[in-house]
Amino acid sequence: MSQRGGRCARTLNRAFALKRHSVLPGFGWTLGCTLLYLCLLVLIPLSLLFFRTAGLGWSDFWSAVTAPRVAASFKLSFAASGLGAALNAVFGFIVAWTLVRYSFPGKRLIDATVDLPFALPTAVSGIALTTVYSRTGWIGQLLEPLGIQAAFTPVGVTVALTFVGLPFVVRAVQPALQDLDPEAEEAAATLGAGRWQTFYRVILPTVMPALLTGFALAFARALGEYGSVVFISGNMPMRTEIVPLLIVSKLEQYDYQGAAAIAVVMLVASFVILLLINLLQWWGSRHQRREGV
Repeated sequence: MSQRGGRCARTLNRAFALKRHSVLPGFGWTLGCTLLYLCLLVLIPLSLLFFRTAGLGWSDFWSAVTAPRVAASFKLSFAASGLGAALNAVFGFIVAWTLVRYSFPGKRLIDATVDLPFALPTAVSGIALTTVYSRTGWIGQLLEPLGIQAAFTPVGVTVALTFVGLPFVVRAVQPALQDLDPEAEEAAATLGAGRWQTFYRVILPTVMPALLTGFALAFARALGEYGSVVFISGNMPMRTEIVPLLIVSKLEQYDYQGAAAIAVVMLVASFVILLLINLLQWWGSRHQRREGV
């Protein structure tokens, strides 16, 4: 009984100590504020999309989201977002590797430049990309003799989506590379492994969870991008029209149910991507714990 009483006293002392040193009010108050804030800003507005489409019926909903123009916009948005995220996964890894492993003049400037897509208004980045990749632009005029037209084509859409997704991959991979122990690479080299063997068997498995997380984040960001794409795409139906632009077009035509139906598909896709990101983060933390053991 004395031992049990001692344990209860210690538990109460810890509880009172936590309560005394708590800066914010109690758990109930903070949890209530959290749920209220999320409901007002996230859950209630998004749930209204489902209520808006509930009056369509399954056949009308399916017709709205599988129309040729809508299907073309879905295909372009998902394909360009996936390709842009894949490019960022490769070159974002190289950028992160350079920033982590090497010291050189201007490193801080380059590191800050990576975050420019975060800070720039999307309209500014769209105008800049259109100016550079048009036929008379600095890069566009170099691509023209090769038969490549970037602006006002799916290529331009991919360029814009790659631009906005780069920071997600770099910032996701950098901490993983910083935590990578160089001694593991030295041990692999001592055992006779070449550079590519060390990369594939030591470096890549360690940073793969972070790389996949960055890929998923870049894909999700590109999927919902509007401002930077609307200028460089040309907004041609069946060719360069992305899903967010199509939703805006539906709203301008007062087709609220059609816009809501398309938005629901994008919302479900976003939920799936977020679930995938959380699974990747869980896998990465589990992998790190296993490596620590």
